[in-house]
Order: sequence, then C-alpha cells, then structure tokens
Amino acid sequence: MNRLPLAACCLPLVLAATGCTDPNPTSGEWVVVWEDEFDGSAGKAPDSDWWVFDVGGDGWGNNQLEHTTDRTENVYLDGDGHLAITAIEEEYEGNAYTSGRITTSGLFEHGYGRFEARIQLPEGKGLWPAFWMLGSRFDDAGWPWCGEIDIMEFGGSTPDHVSGALHGPGYSAANPLTGGFSLDEGSFSEGFHDFAVEVDPGHIAWYVDGEQYMRFTRADIPEDATWVFDPRDDDEGWFILLNLAVGGWFDGDPDETTEFPATMLVDWVRVSERAWTRAPDEDDA
Repeated sequence: MNRLPLAACCLPLVLAATGCTDPNPTSGEWVVVWEDEFDGSAGKAPDSDWWVFDVGGDGWGNNQLEHTTDRTENVYLDGDGHLAITAIEEEYEGNAYTSGRITTSGLFEHGYGRFEARIQLPEGKGLWPAFWMLGSRFDDAGWPWCGEIDIMEFGGSTPDHVSGALHGPGYSAANPLTGGFSLDEGSFSEGFHDFAVEVDPGHIAWYVDGEQYMRFTRADIPEDATWVFDPRDDDEGWFILLNLAVGGWFDGDPDETTEFPATMLVDWVRVSERAWTRAPDEDDA
C-alpha cells in the first residue's frame, strides 16, 4: 500500500538479524521471535504494547475515502482470538466512511526474517485491506527511500486474487515491482489464509498458504534504481501495518453492491528469524 502520514513514534525496539554465516542464505529453521494472537475479551482494543493507531482522513496519498480512527467500533478484538478491522459507512470528520489502520512503528521493528499473518478478507467493490511494512528509516530517509514491502493487498472486486509489491527509489507508487496470486477456486473472503514474506540478504519472496508465488532480488530493480532492503546495522528493520482502506486507486470506490460494515479478521501475526541469525542460548554454549 503506498504511503502516507504516520502517527508519532516513540523510540523503536529493534530485533534485527545479525551474524549470518550460513553459505546458503535461504537455509535455516525459522524460529518465532514475536507474535500476537489477539487473545482478549470482545470489544477490547489491540495490545497497546505492540500496536498504535494511525488516525486520519486525508486520503493517505491514495485518494482513499475513509477516516481511520482509534475507536473500538473500528478496531477491536472479537473475543474469539481475532483482531477485527471494520469499515463503516458513516459521516465522520468530513469522510463518508470510517475504518482502522494500526502499526507497530516505534514499538516493534525487525530486520531479516519471515513476516506472516493469517487473515480473512472482506469482499466488495472498493474495499482495500492490506498487510504491509515500512522501513524503520522512514522518519530520517522518507518514502520510498525507507523501503516498502506490501505482503498482501486485496481488491474486494476480485475476491479470488491478492498481490504483493516492493516500493523503493526508482520503483514506487504506480510503478512498483509487483505480482499476484489467484486461488484455484473460492475466494479469500470464505476463510482464513496465510500471507507471508521472507526477507533475506539481497532477495525477498512472497507466499500464500505456504506456496511461493513471487521473488525479487537486487538484480530485478530498474537500472539506476536503489535496493533499500538490506539493513545497514542492527538498528534498522521494518515495522508492520494492518489496515482496511475504502476507495482509492487500488480498487476504485465502493458501489451499490458493496456491503457495510465490512470486516477484515486477523487470526495472528508472527515474525520469525532463521536459526542461524540467533545467538546460542547459554545452555547451548
């Protein structure tokens, strides 16, 4: 999802991958280092130790129609172990819809690793749910120099299809590196599916339900463009965003067939790193 304005951040907790010595950069067992399973009573907000709200209604750089709020009408736990992000058709602060957008910015950021979530997506023209990441250098470098990794974007008018994308200097906005995945049958609104990226030195791969459908390397970016997806030190990585946009360039505006409220359900979000990126425990020394 293309950029815009973010909520104010506090100092980041960065868990970056270090010490990679494996000769094969795609080997190594995955070890979960952070997760949120969204346990809690119905109607509660997500854990404030991990998530902050991006609040606003200026179109988010994409001509979106919603005002994202920090209300539990829009972002809440459903009591069954899911996060719900709900878009509502209502007049609010000059916008025709409300919805939610949350981020781990300033609270959790991570370098090389596997970033994944299990999500059920809402069907309907003009609905644009996304699971994506921005580089922790956003405040200093700006967009797209910070790098953006769209793990999953979904246009509600094509319910059997999702896409992923990579935005960086020379390949951003309407011209990212991108590709898509379509189900053999059914739609992404009929149940939960796993969406993931694996970020390794020099390349990034996208997965749906464990199946790799896209991979980009430094060699794939345009001539004279810059690859910005290898952290320069332990203080760099990516933070996670989850949101449900309404309208905008991606899937157009809702029409009379779009049903509201519309809800994106998230079962869990996990971040893992390869075993060789972790220092041994004292018991293993």
